[in-house]
This record gives sequence, structure tokens and C-alpha cells, in this order.
Amino acid sequence: MVKSILRLIRYRNLIIVAATMYLMRFFILQPLLQQKGMDLLLSEINFLMLTLATMFITAAGYVINDYFDTRTDLVNRPTTVIVGREISRRVAISLHWILNAIGVIFGIIVSFAIGKPILSLVFILIPGMLWFYSTTYKRQFLLGNIIVATLTAIVPLMPLLFELPKLYDAYWQILIFSPSVFNIVIYWVGGYALFAFWLTLFREIVKDIEDFEGDSEYGRNTLPVALGLSTSRIVAAAILLVTILLLAYLFGAYLNFLPNGQFDFFTFIYLIVALVIPLFYMVIRLLTADCKAHYHTVSTISKLVMLFGILYAIPFALLIR
Repeated sequence: MVKSILRLIRYRNLIIVAATMYLMRFFILQPLLQQKGMDLLLSEINFLMLTLATMFITAAGYVINDYFDTRTDLVNRPTTVIVGREISRRVAISLHWILNAIGVIFGIIVSFAIGKPILSLVFILIPGMLWFYSTTYKRQFLLGNIIVATLTAIVPLMPLLFELPKLYDAYWQILIFSPSVFNIVIYWVGGYALFAFWLTLFREIVKDIEDFEGDSEYGRNTLPVALGLSTSRIVAAAILLVTILLLAYLFGAYLNFLPNGQFDFFTFIYLIVALVIPLFYMVIRLLTADCKAHYHTVSTISKLVMLFGILYAIPFALLIR
């Protein structure tokens, strides 16, 4: 039962969610703030609760998605179905509500702790969005894909979102008279969010291509069902090309922050080897794919590329200190 629950909540993905938030906090936000004479102000216990809130709500989203996807998953990937086989539907729906309740409670506690109870809405709206995504939105043309990509992009933004109220309270004079000191922080965190959005949108479309058979059988209006597999491959490839152009733009903008026209060779090489080359390979592999296994390979590589993008935070912190 425990192993089945861990698989159901995608524990590996939850570890990546937690790692992303801690990497954003200690390897992006903290060194950038310290460069400007500022520092993190959200307490460690509050940040831990923020991370747990995000993880619990994400886990609940995975559970409810599998709960409503059982029929199509029996067609698309019958060997991976858990709900209704290893875990009863009643246990699954109960687990969903328990995980959501814990996540919302943690989120509300953190919001009140930083004096911004309005932020509690984040932890109420997102579970609602995940519910409607699983029941309705994912069956609609592109809407479900965009929702998942947006929610993924919010994860690296969370540490900044809940740090901002404290920063404005403590450093309001700096931020009022020299607002540009915060631009690089927004640039880096926003860059991670944009990268996560486009790569997740790509992966969601590839998964829809992979699941074409089941989605078509049950009348889902996904991109491949509506426009066909060939057009969907072209759209997904175009998204990857946009991602590559975005990386080039972000790197160029990053160079403008470096003093005296310096050039960061390490970041350039890392960008090319760990991100750009795999992205180009994925474009080629996607356009030449002719079976589900090929699409699954592309989807797996996209997860690795996102992981390498997140892990760049570690050398980045060492480079700017």
C-alpha cells in the first residue's frame, strides 16, 4: 500500500518540487540579495511549511488526476494504473482531500506569519484549479496544457513571492530609491519560471500525442485529437525552438548584468551542452518519431533538461559569490 501511494503521488516529482524551491531560495535569491546588501528574511520554519504546502497540494493534484483518468489510462498505459487496482477509488479520493487539507493549512499559516493573509488565496485557488483541470480543463483544446505549464512555472516563483513582503518591510528605502537593485532578482527567478512554462507546455503536448489513442476513444479534445499528430508534432517542435530562443535571450540579458563587458564562459558552455543540444535533439527525435516509445523518450529527455536547468542554480551561486 505504501509503495502504491508513493507511486500515486509521484514522490520523485515532489522531491524535484522541493529541490527547486530550496535551490531558488539559497542558490538564486540569497546570493543575489547579498550582492545588494540584503538577505533572506523568511524564517526557515516558515519556508519549510511553504515547501510542504506546495508539495502536498501538488501530490493531491496527482491523485485527483489519476482518479479521473482511470479509463483513459487503461487504454494508454494499462500497466501503470494504480487507482482501482492497487488503491481503491474511495481511498484515493480520501487521500486527495487529506493532502489538500494539509497543504492549505500550511499555506494559510505561512501567509498569516508574514502578515499577508491575502496570499492564502494561492493555496485555495490552486487546488480548485487542479480539480477542474482533472475533471474538465484537460479535455479542452490546449487549456489543460497551459494550466499545467502555468502551475509548474509558479513553483520557482513561490520563494520570491513569500519573501517579497518581508523584503519590502525591511529594505523599503533601498527598493524605493534604487528599484533597479531588485531587477536582477526578478530577472533570474522569472527566467526560471519562463523556462519551466515552455518546457512543461512542450512535454504536456508530447504526452497528449503519446496518449492519442485513449484520448480519441473517450472524446477528449486535445491538440492531437483536434489537429492530428503531424500538426501537433510541428507545434511541439516550435515550442522547443521558442524555448531555445528564450534561453539565448536570457543569456544575452544576463551578460548585461556583468561588469566591464565580462563573458561567462562556464554558463555559456553549460547552456549549450546541458540544454541547447538536448533541446535540438528532442526537436529532431520528435519530428521523426513513429511510435509511442519514441514520444516517451522525448518526454523523458525533457524532464532531464528541466532538471539540468534547475541544477544550474548551484554553479550560479558559486560564480557570483
